Amino acid sequence: MHGLGNDFVVIDAINQQISLSAEQIQFIANRNFGIGCDQLLLVENPVSDNADFKYRIFNADGSEVSQCGNGARCFARFVRDNLLSEKDEIRVDTNSGQLLLRFDEDGLITVNMGIPKHLPAEIPINTDQEARFYTIPLNNTEKVFGAVSMGNPHAVMQVIDINSAPVAELGAVLENHPFFPERANIGFMQIINRRHIKLRVYERGAAETLACGSGACAAVVIGIEQNLLAQESISVELPGGLLSINWAGRGHPVFMKGPAVSVFEGQIKL
Repeated sequence: MHGLGNDFVVIDAINQQISLSAEQIQFIANRNFGIGCDQLLLVENPVSDNADFKYRIFNADGSEVSQCGNGARCFARFVRDNLLSEKDEIRVDTNSGQLLLRFDEDGLITVNMGIPKHLPAEIPINTDQEARFYTIPLNNTEKVFGAVSMGNPHAVMQVIDINSAPVAELGAVLENHPFFPERANIGFMQIINRRHIKLRVYERGAAETLACGSGACAAVVIGIEQNLLAQESISVELPGGLLSINWAGRGHPVFMKGPAVSVFEGQIKL
């Protein structure tokens, strides 16, 4: 499946027993010798009484993470296409809390991504003071960025031209910088106007992807916090397509709306 080109292998772990090693996930994710994906998603039984499912996410390197917005939309589409639920709104447990996934009349899916976390210890980042702008000295210059958690850590920096931004080189360095004790997703944001941005994201454990849903949410939150964006619906233009992000400000959840597409189904022997 894919959400704007951010692609996933999605597995029903309700009707079969699933236990995957990091090596097996790496094999499945390998685009030359396996199926190929940015992340692998598991649909499991819920752990909370009020939830419909448990949503688990594994990066291509085999590491488990707590959040993936594009994956959440694909999760919802998978659940409906495979007749696991007929609800128009489903609640799913994740390792960072619960998400609400809603099927809209236009065929798109809206995800309530939860309330962003701004405190350094919650992101987490290695500093004591919360700030709108953080800096890291790198190669005799200072890299300036905003940071927030959308259930996973994000750093977002403004660039003049998204096409010439050093996403691969700088993303790889910053993802693993000691400032981010749990590593981080690194966003590169070009402001088109106060309701429209372009974005590329170097994802933790997956390198650059064609789209990053939680990264789009993080960019909008940071853009609003830094007074670069209006506090209304923001169009986020990613290499794989458009997402619509809404955030009403501190203490409110972020809503992300976009497509989810099923590409093919199959079986694999491990």
